[in-house]
Amino acid sequence: MANEENLKPFKKGYDERREGNGRPKKFTTLMKEEGYKLSEVNDSIQAIMAMDEQEIKKVLKNEGATMLEKTVAKAIIKSYEKGSLYSMDTLLSRVYGKPKETVDATVEAKTINVTLNLENPKGK
Repeated sequence: MANEENLKPFKKGYDERREGNGRPKKFTTLMKEEGYKLSEVNDSIQAIMAMDEQEIKKVLKNEGATMLEKTVAKAIIKSYEKGSLYSMDTLLSRVYGKPKETVDATVEAKTINVTLNLENPKGK
């Protein structure tokens, strides 16, 4: 049973027990606030993914590169160094969407026959 002392309703407006910031914003939402359009974000990702290793490393060292370009370049280099495809998969899904998945399923149907006798039993 709950302790009645601890049960306090939230106050209207500001209540120090509530998290005021809410859910963290997605990367693309933050980029939109900075003035990027979704197509520009996707174009930047595509362009960087088409570069070779030396060109990507130049992007990281370039002081004139945007944070978007540096972030994508760093993610690609980290994935490459770790031998992981996670960042590449995420970036490709971001730009091109996830590929369609097919599922093979086998359903076996069984037939059950039920007979119900509704006649009165003999002798009643």
